[in-house]
Amino acid sequence: MTEAGSPRRADGQDWDLDRAIALDAEQTDGLVDMAPEAFRAAGHQVVDRIADYLASVERYPVLPPVDPGSLGPLFPSQPPEEPAPIEAILADYGRLVEPNVTHWQHPGFMAYFATTASGPGILGEMLTAGIGSNAMLWRTSPVATELEVVVVRWLRDALGLPAEFDGLLTDTASTSSLIALAAAREAAALDAAARGLAGRAKTAAPRDSAAPAPHSSIETAGLTRGLGRAALVHGPAAERSPPRADELDGAIARERRDGHQPIAVVATVGTTSSTSVDPVAAIADIAEREALWMHVDAAYAGAVAIIPERRAPFTGWERADSVVVNPHKWLFTPLDASLLLTQRMDVLRDAFSLVPEYLRTLDHETPVRDFNEYTPQLGRRFRALKLWIQLRWFGLEGLRRRLERHLELAREFAASVDAEPGWERLAPVPFSTVCFRYAPAALAGDDDKLDRLNAALIDAVNRTGEVFLSHTRLAGRFVIRVAIGSLRTEPRHVSRAWELLRREARVLLPESGGSGEASSSGTVPTS
Repeated sequence: MTEAGSPRRADGQDWDLDRAIALDAEQTDGLVDMAPEAFRAAGHQVVDRIADYLASVERYPVLPPVDPGSLGPLFPSQPPEEPAPIEAILADYGRLVEPNVTHWQHPGFMAYFATTASGPGILGEMLTAGIGSNAMLWRTSPVATELEVVVVRWLRDALGLPAEFDGLLTDTASTSSLIALAAAREAAALDAAARGLAGRAKTAAPRDSAAPAPHSSIETAGLTRGLGRAALVHGPAAERSPPRADELDGAIARERRDGHQPIAVVATVGTTSSTSVDPVAAIADIAEREALWMHVDAAYAGAVAIIPERRAPFTGWERADSVVVNPHKWLFTPLDASLLLTQRMDVLRDAFSLVPEYLRTLDHETPVRDFNEYTPQLGRRFRALKLWIQLRWFGLEGLRRRLERHLELAREFAASVDAEPGWERLAPVPFSTVCFRYAPAALAGDDDKLDRLNAALIDAVNRTGEVFLSHTRLAGRFVIRVAIGSLRTEPRHVSRAWELLRREARVLLPESGGSGEASSSGTVPTS
């Protein structure tokens, strides 16, 4: 765009708004929305652009080669006074926006946990935006409320959880866990919803307990609920597989001895760093014995439970008070969509219900569910619609088939790491994420050099633009992660990631041939 704010064509020339393309009448002198026929024409262009992007996303590097702060100056510094034709807007979208995102839709995206926006999910988002419903009260959108009840029940049944579980859809697991742990605070009879923590008599400080590697959102929930960072206690900080429930049991006992009041325990199925599985059944025993609210974070791995034969890691989660699974992670739903299930919906309502007069429903006597009473938010998106469309388009069998392929690709990648001299896997692979590092024999025992080597390696691989990998630390060691979960990732992409890793390893340590026989005279970064 020009600095004056005039839109530019795809060839870089200025648009002549008077001669090139006619503006919609509503843009020039209208008082209402885009005309329906103009919307139809523009909508076709947008869908074509989305379809073209999905069909050819591999032409882009997964990570855009840009520096922080370099993109903002490409846009006008002042808001536009005059309207622009949709063609000009889309041309600038294609020039400025599309190339400069991190391409989560790219089949080479194997960082973090993939979030794939599936075709039917995208269509569901379009319909959701078109309806424009606010799903806060039943009366503000009856079908949004009732379809959410239906979709939550479908997902609960697909996951194999008992009928006692009910729930709702939120934006992310951070919100779902916050709601669940706020309910735990209420269930502990702290009266915090009514009086706040500051209004309590001087009694034991409430605490959350978790196995060794909870997601950061659990700590954030403590901050948000006014408990503070000190409220989260757990066993040893380093992830270990398998974690031990007795360490969590001991941590709870210590908190009680120190005069604190444990109120909740969190188990994770599929931890963020290594996707390890906490001993859920043993933690459920502790929760029952100690009368604690039990929350299960299965945001990433929970999707696997739709495959009945693969539910062993989830044994015991049916005893939880609350469970979170994110369909936008491994069920291919566009952001955002998090499923919160609980056996204690009444307590969720006690924690958040606030009904001023202007939100009261007076024109019917039949009891209704107003979801705003179960969350800290009032306005809510109609998330159930895209999930309903997706579940119908794929069917559970279609989703299971895709998950099975990702699980198999991860097993094959792990086998390649295990078979290659000079490489080591640092965690089991219960799902579709592989944690490993390059560890040539010449650097054996020198974890500092190995950390620098692997940091340089992942940077070199990511700079190719063909794949995007992320890292973590396990037992203090720098670890590369390959997380397979994109609908668009095929075996060739996983094979290419392994090929790039070995190639760049040879560049960093040319004498090793990537085989672990390197001398220490290679190109390992020294700082």
